[in-house]
Amino acid sequence: MFHKEGGKIILIATTVTVIIFLLSHKLTSILWLEKTIQIITLIFLLLILQFFRNPNRRIQPNEKVVLAPVDGKVVVIEEVLEEEYFKDKRLQVSIFMSPINVHVTRYAVSGKIKYSKYHPGKYLVAWHPKASTENERTTVVIETKEFGEILYRQIAGALARRIVNYAEEGMQVQQGDDAGFIKFGSRVDLFFPLGTQIEVKLQQNAVGNQTVLTSNV
Repeated sequence: MFHKEGGKIILIATTVTVIIFLLSHKLTSILWLEKTIQIITLIFLLLILQFFRNPNRRIQPNEKVVLAPVDGKVVVIEEVLEEEYFKDKRLQVSIFMSPINVHVTRYAVSGKIKYSKYHPGKYLVAWHPKASTENERTTVVIETKEFGEILYRQIAGALARRIVNYAEEGMQVQQGDDAGFIKFGSRVDLFFPLGTQIEVKLQQNAVGNQTVLTSNV
């Protein structure tokens, strides 16, 4: 299954691949060069398809756990000053997505969208310390019954050039549903109250809709 945000790009890439395969023999009379062109084109198509894949990970929402919203590696677990919404110290957990990870963003919790804002910005590498405040990004706050307000931030990386955010203020959202998409390399930050017991470790690979970040079980 592929994400709807990749529909146009997948169609274009598939069309280009078919055209190149049909015309490659006219571009060169050298057999090995023709096959090389075809193989490179096919690899390009496969990379596009794997980037926009959307694994079926249906879950039974659980208000007592916060799930990882994306696939990727946990690169930050630290106390920081969150200046945009809370304006106080929070515990930040950041998950970095490489170009080969699934890039669907899913709601980590169920609740009501209290805040949703897009910020234009730079395209520093996603693991840069200033990426969270200087890169193109969206900030979303979900009000939950169990954990209070949880903030997550989609951050564009050096390759990412478009962030898709489905969250609108006032919406009721359900844990596990699609929250958006970040195209070509990115990072997601989550901010928890100080004292929250985080159940992942640095450099751990998180799986969206499966890995538990914290719980009140």
